[in-house]
Amino acid sequence: MSVPVPHTLDRRAWVVMPLYNEAGVIAGVVGDLRTKFANIVCVDDGSSDGSARIAMEAGALLVQHPVNLGQGAALQTGIDFALSHPECEYIVTFDADGQHRIEDALGMLEAARSGGAAVVFGSRFLDDRTRPGWMKKVILKTAIWVTNMTTGMRLTDAHNGLRVIRRDAAQKIELKQDRMAHATEIVLEIGRTGLPWIEYPVELLYTDYSKAKGQSVLNSVNILVDLVVR
Repeated sequence: MSVPVPHTLDRRAWVVMPLYNEAGVIAGVVGDLRTKFANIVCVDDGSSDGSARIAMEAGALLVQHPVNLGQGAALQTGIDFALSHPECEYIVTFDADGQHRIEDALGMLEAARSGGAAVVFGSRFLDDRTRPGWMKKVILKTAIWVTNMTTGMRLTDAHNGLRVIRRDAAQKIELKQDRMAHATEIVLEIGRTGLPWIEYPVELLYTDYSKAKGQSVLNSVNILVDLVVR
């Protein structure tokens, strides 16, 4: 049964979420997003825990990979799906684990629309609200340095999954890195477009759930490994 969409929601900004085994939180994440956005696209990347069904029942549009291809591949699938709809003017990339805040996504959208930026990168390091822990912070700062050296960009948070991407910029993204290194690849491709971009201060919520999954440090290590290997 489909969930009705209120007429007051933003229908021009499409939320794209890679989804992999987040059955415990995805209903809440989708439900919260549906208070502001009409179109939430969950790309189920071969989940085995019922995440796809839960996301669809919560009101998300669902695209599925038959097997796990990685976050970069899921993100590209979601971007392509959103762009296939002419009414999509902006894409908001959003994590499915509950670490991103809707308030920040809305603020970034307003900044893009009012300031003319083609891309708005969320940054947890523009203020001190986010407390990732010293080890994660060191690893992330190292990854930021590597990304900036590789891409020629000067970001303060290169591996934050919360972004707002205008349609013309999204059309130029063709991710080939399937796992964590896609975050550097997307920065490189955006830099090559020459389109205007800005950063926006956001708060990441390191919850008991995400810490229990080991995401706090493990994902940061994965980023460094992918940057070196790929």
